[in-house]
Amino acid sequence: MVEVRAWRDTDLQAMVDVWNEVVRDGIAFPQEDELDLQTGAAFFSDQTYCGIAEEDGQVLGLYILHPNNVGRCGHIANSSYAVASAARGRGVGRALVEDSLMQGRAHGFRVLQFNAVVETNASARHLYESLGFVQLGTIPGGFRMPDGTYANICPYYHEL
Repeated sequence: MVEVRAWRDTDLQAMVDVWNEVVRDGIAFPQEDELDLQTGAAFFSDQTYCGIAEEDGQVLGLYILHPNNVGRCGHIANSSYAVASAARGRGVGRALVEDSLMQGRAHGFRVLQFNAVVETNASARHLYESLGFVQLGTIPGGFRMPDGTYANICPYYHEL
């Protein structure tokens, strides 16, 4: 059974490994630089909340939650999700997104917005839409793929 909980320092290596796997794939995250233990600790500690999905003590995925903007737009959250390739298709992503909605509310956010869901990421888009996220439109060529071509991005939001 997958459990989602707040991250602990003992999770850091596994979190960095899962995060970096998604960065290396190059088809979902805008980041190009991988994390190491030092930059990972700083990055994850800097979030409003960071949750991990684990099963039998193994980290299967994680998410970060933070303000999407500042000041008058600081009530809008943003989140990113990373699931280990070996754990995909098992409901880990759903558990992470559901927890992020709950944590977003608990931390006083009113909206959860995704700025850059790559149009070709059909499984993520299907998951978000099944949970009530609304697509705001399409930004043509907003994401540079690893081969140098450009894919559209689809911003989404969900009221909390």
